[in-house]
Amino acid sequence: MEQPFLRATDIVKRFGKVLAVDHVGFEIRKGEVLTLLGPSGCGKTTTLRIIAGFERPEAGEVRVEDQSIVCVQKGIFLPPEKRQMGMVFQSYAIWPHMNVFENVSYALRLRRAKESLVKEKVASVLELVGLSGLEERSAMLLSGGQQQRVALARALVYSPKILLLDEPLSNLDAKLREQMRVELKNLQRRLSITVIFVTHDQVEAMTLSDRLAVMRQGRIEQIGAPQEIYEHPRTPFVQEFIGRVIWLEGKVVDNGGRSVVVGLNGDESAHIRCEATDGKMNHGDDVVIAIRPEEVKLSFEQEGDGFNQLPCRVETAVFLGDKYECHLRYGATPFALPPSRAEPVSAGQRVCLKLSPDSVRIWRKGGQNGEL
Repeated sequence: MEQPFLRATDIVKRFGKVLAVDHVGFEIRKGEVLTLLGPSGCGKTTTLRIIAGFERPEAGEVRVEDQSIVCVQKGIFLPPEKRQMGMVFQSYAIWPHMNVFENVSYALRLRRAKESLVKEKVASVLELVGLSGLEERSAMLLSGGQQQRVALARALVYSPKILLLDEPLSNLDAKLREQMRVELKNLQRRLSITVIFVTHDQVEAMTLSDRLAVMRQGRIEQIGAPQEIYEHPRTPFVQEFIGRVIWLEGKVVDNGGRSVVVGLNGDESAHIRCEATDGKMNHGDDVVIAIRPEEVKLSFEQEGDGFNQLPCRVETAVFLGDKYECHLRYGATPFALPPSRAEPVSAGQRVCLKLSPDSVRIWRKGGQNGEL
C-alpha cells in the first residue's frame, strides 16, 4: 500500500478559550489535491497555517515523506523556510514597491541562488502562469488576476514539495474566478504537485479537488471524493453545505428495518417512503428530510398512491435564458427549483413534485449528527 505523502495526526490549536482545531487528522497522497472546505471560523485556515509553520499546535504531529516537521510530543518544529512548501495567501501579499521579477525572484534570492539560475527559474515560472513579458511591470499596475498569478509564481519558483492555497480566488470577480479555477487545475496536473487548498466556496472545492475534507467547529465532519460527499453525506451539516437542499420536517409513521414511511408535518395526506439514513428509526421519531432540487421531477398532477409526491404552488417563475428558475412553496416551506425549459410554469400554478425513494435522505431531528 502506498505511503501517504503528508500525514497530519490529532492536531489541536487553541486561541484563548476558543478551540480552533480539534484533533484534526488526514492523509494526502503525492500529487493529490486535498481541499479543506467549510464556513468562516471552522478552523481550515488555522490548520493550513500549522502545516505551513506559521502557527504552533498544542498537540499533534505533521509528517512529510515520513519525516516529522511538527511533533509537539517530541518538541519538533521545523521553521517555515525549511519545509519546502509554497503558499499563496488570500491577500496575495504582493510587495507594491517591487516589480514582477523582483516579487517572484525574492524566495530564490533569500536562498542565495546564482543570478543565472534566478533568471532561468523566474522566466520559466512566469511562462507557466502566463506572465511572460511582464517582468519589469510594477506590482502597482497589476490587475487582480495578474497579482494572483504573481503570487502563484512566487510560491512555485523554488519547486516546493507542497503548494498551500488559502482562499486564492476569493478576491477575483466571478468571471475571472471561473477562469482561474480551470487554470489552477490544469497547472496542478502539468506539475503533478501536491496541493492543500482552503476555501469556503463549494464550486471551487468540487472543481479543483481529488478529495474534500468538510470542516465544522474545528473538526473534520467528512472526508472523501467530491462525488462521494455530494451523493452520500454523513451528516446534515455536510448535506446542507454541499449543494442546494429542500428541507422538510415530519414524523416516522411506519418502519420496517431500513425502510421507513414519514408523514410530513402539517399535511396528513403527504407521505414519503425512503431508506433510513441515520441508523434504525422508530415509529414516532421526529425527523428532517433532505431532497436535492435537481433530483425532483416536476409534474402537473398526482399519480398512483400519492407516496413521494408533494403538491406545491408556484410563487414566481423567472426566465433566465436557458431555463426558468421556479420558486415554489410547499406549506410553509419555500424553495427554488430549476425545471426544464420545455416545461414552463407560471405564477399561481399548482404542480406536483415527484421524489424517487433513493433521492431522499432522512435524519433524526436534533440527533448527534447535526443541529437540525
